[in-house]
Amino acid sequence: MADTLIIDDDEGMRYTLSVLVTQLGHNVSCACSLQEGIQTASSKDFDVVFLDVNLPDGNGLSALPRLKSFPSQPEIIIITGYGNPDGAALAMQTGAWDYIEKGARLKEISLPFTRALEYREEKRKYIRPPVLNREGIIGSSARLQESLDLLTQASGSDAAVLITGETGTGKELFARAIHRNSRRSGKDLVVVDCAALPENLVESVLFGHEKGSFTGADRSEEGLIKQADGGTLFLDEVGELPLKIQKAFLRVLQEHSFRPIGARKEIHSNFRVVSATNQDLDFMVSRGRFRQDLLFRLQSMIIRLPALRERPQDIGELARYYADKLCVRYGLKTKDFSPEFLEALNKYPWPGNVRELINALERSISMAHELSTLFPIHLPPHIRADLARISIQRRDTGQSTEAGGFEKRRVPLPNLQTLLETTERQYIQDLVSFAGWDIKKACSVSGLSRSRFYERLKKHQIQRPA
Repeated sequence: MADTLIIDDDEGMRYTLSVLVTQLGHNVSCACSLQEGIQTASSKDFDVVFLDVNLPDGNGLSALPRLKSFPSQPEIIIITGYGNPDGAALAMQTGAWDYIEKGARLKEISLPFTRALEYREEKRKYIRPPVLNREGIIGSSARLQESLDLLTQASGSDAAVLITGETGTGKELFARAIHRNSRRSGKDLVVVDCAALPENLVESVLFGHEKGSFTGADRSEEGLIKQADGGTLFLDEVGELPLKIQKAFLRVLQEHSFRPIGARKEIHSNFRVVSATNQDLDFMVSRGRFRQDLLFRLQSMIIRLPALRERPQDIGELARYYADKLCVRYGLKTKDFSPEFLEALNKYPWPGNVRELINALERSISMAHELSTLFPIHLPPHIRADLARISIQRRDTGQSTEAGGFEKRRVPLPNLQTLLETTERQYIQDLVSFAGWDIKKACSVSGLSRSRFYERLKKHQIQRPA
């Protein structure tokens, strides 16, 4: 007996579905709004959720990822009175089981419902799920967990995987994790940096060549595709692959056979392909810059990695992990984070994602050197300037201090000199507060000489409290 949730504001539809589910021998719960539906789904493990699109308090499709992130990971059947091809496509991409219009016959509704339950029963027959080796993939947010669930699925198959995401989100980390957790882990992961392939040598690098096949070919060379035999071929920044090579590579994916330059016979390579891109390949296809047939071959599975601003709850854990690693690398003792430093990390929107966070931590640790605690002063100047601008903008406009407002510039940028003066004054105030007005300690932390330090106290009219 399965547990089913119906989220629909149409009383007649709720009644019809309730009768159908009950007659099939299953339990049913109902909600007439999106908020009520999410609250109900969070309080109990459901097997299937019937989800309406047009609800009084929002679009049902927007809640689909959240519903899928609950522990029971229910199958979602979208059911609506408004046919929408784009909405159907979005629902399928987000992981819905099926998309049905309200005018459908009961048989057309009961069949996907029954199939969804059969599918869940099959999944339950699996022996204990494998323990995922996620080395270097840090975080526990729901958004990251969605990607990790797909990683687990990808590791258990030989299907082609396309990893998408902004620069710095960890696409290569995921590619390496897929290989490390797959049955091919005993063989090599061969990385192809498509953006760095020399245009005149692309075919030679990928397919290899025989001695004397072209000027400079003093010996035979094995191509990267052959080197990946038995293992995984990782096409990093696959959107940069030249069109001419895309056609040739499509055949390699189909046949797993190819002819090195200058060779008389074809050779075979049993490889699994994983690709990554920060570009919109569908848009590139529409502009004739990427082959659609190749894209179909590369995306048997798609893993979309969230930007760091989409999983802010992971920032502290990421910072701690990489700060410890950097300290070990430089032979330094572990650094503590001051509350202000951690607050700054959480406020900054990280347009460069995890890679930018790591670079900021490396710079901070280098600046702090032997000091045991990191403070905002140790962050890169451009980050401190951005944070100061954000703080001023929010104070002037009454905005909240949540991360992400960086991208919504609703007021003009402040005068640079004013910004620098404000930042410096705030820093000096924080510095003397931290040092307890111990001038020697304040100078040691800031790197200022005593004379320069006193100049700034006078400049900003900062006086020691009586």
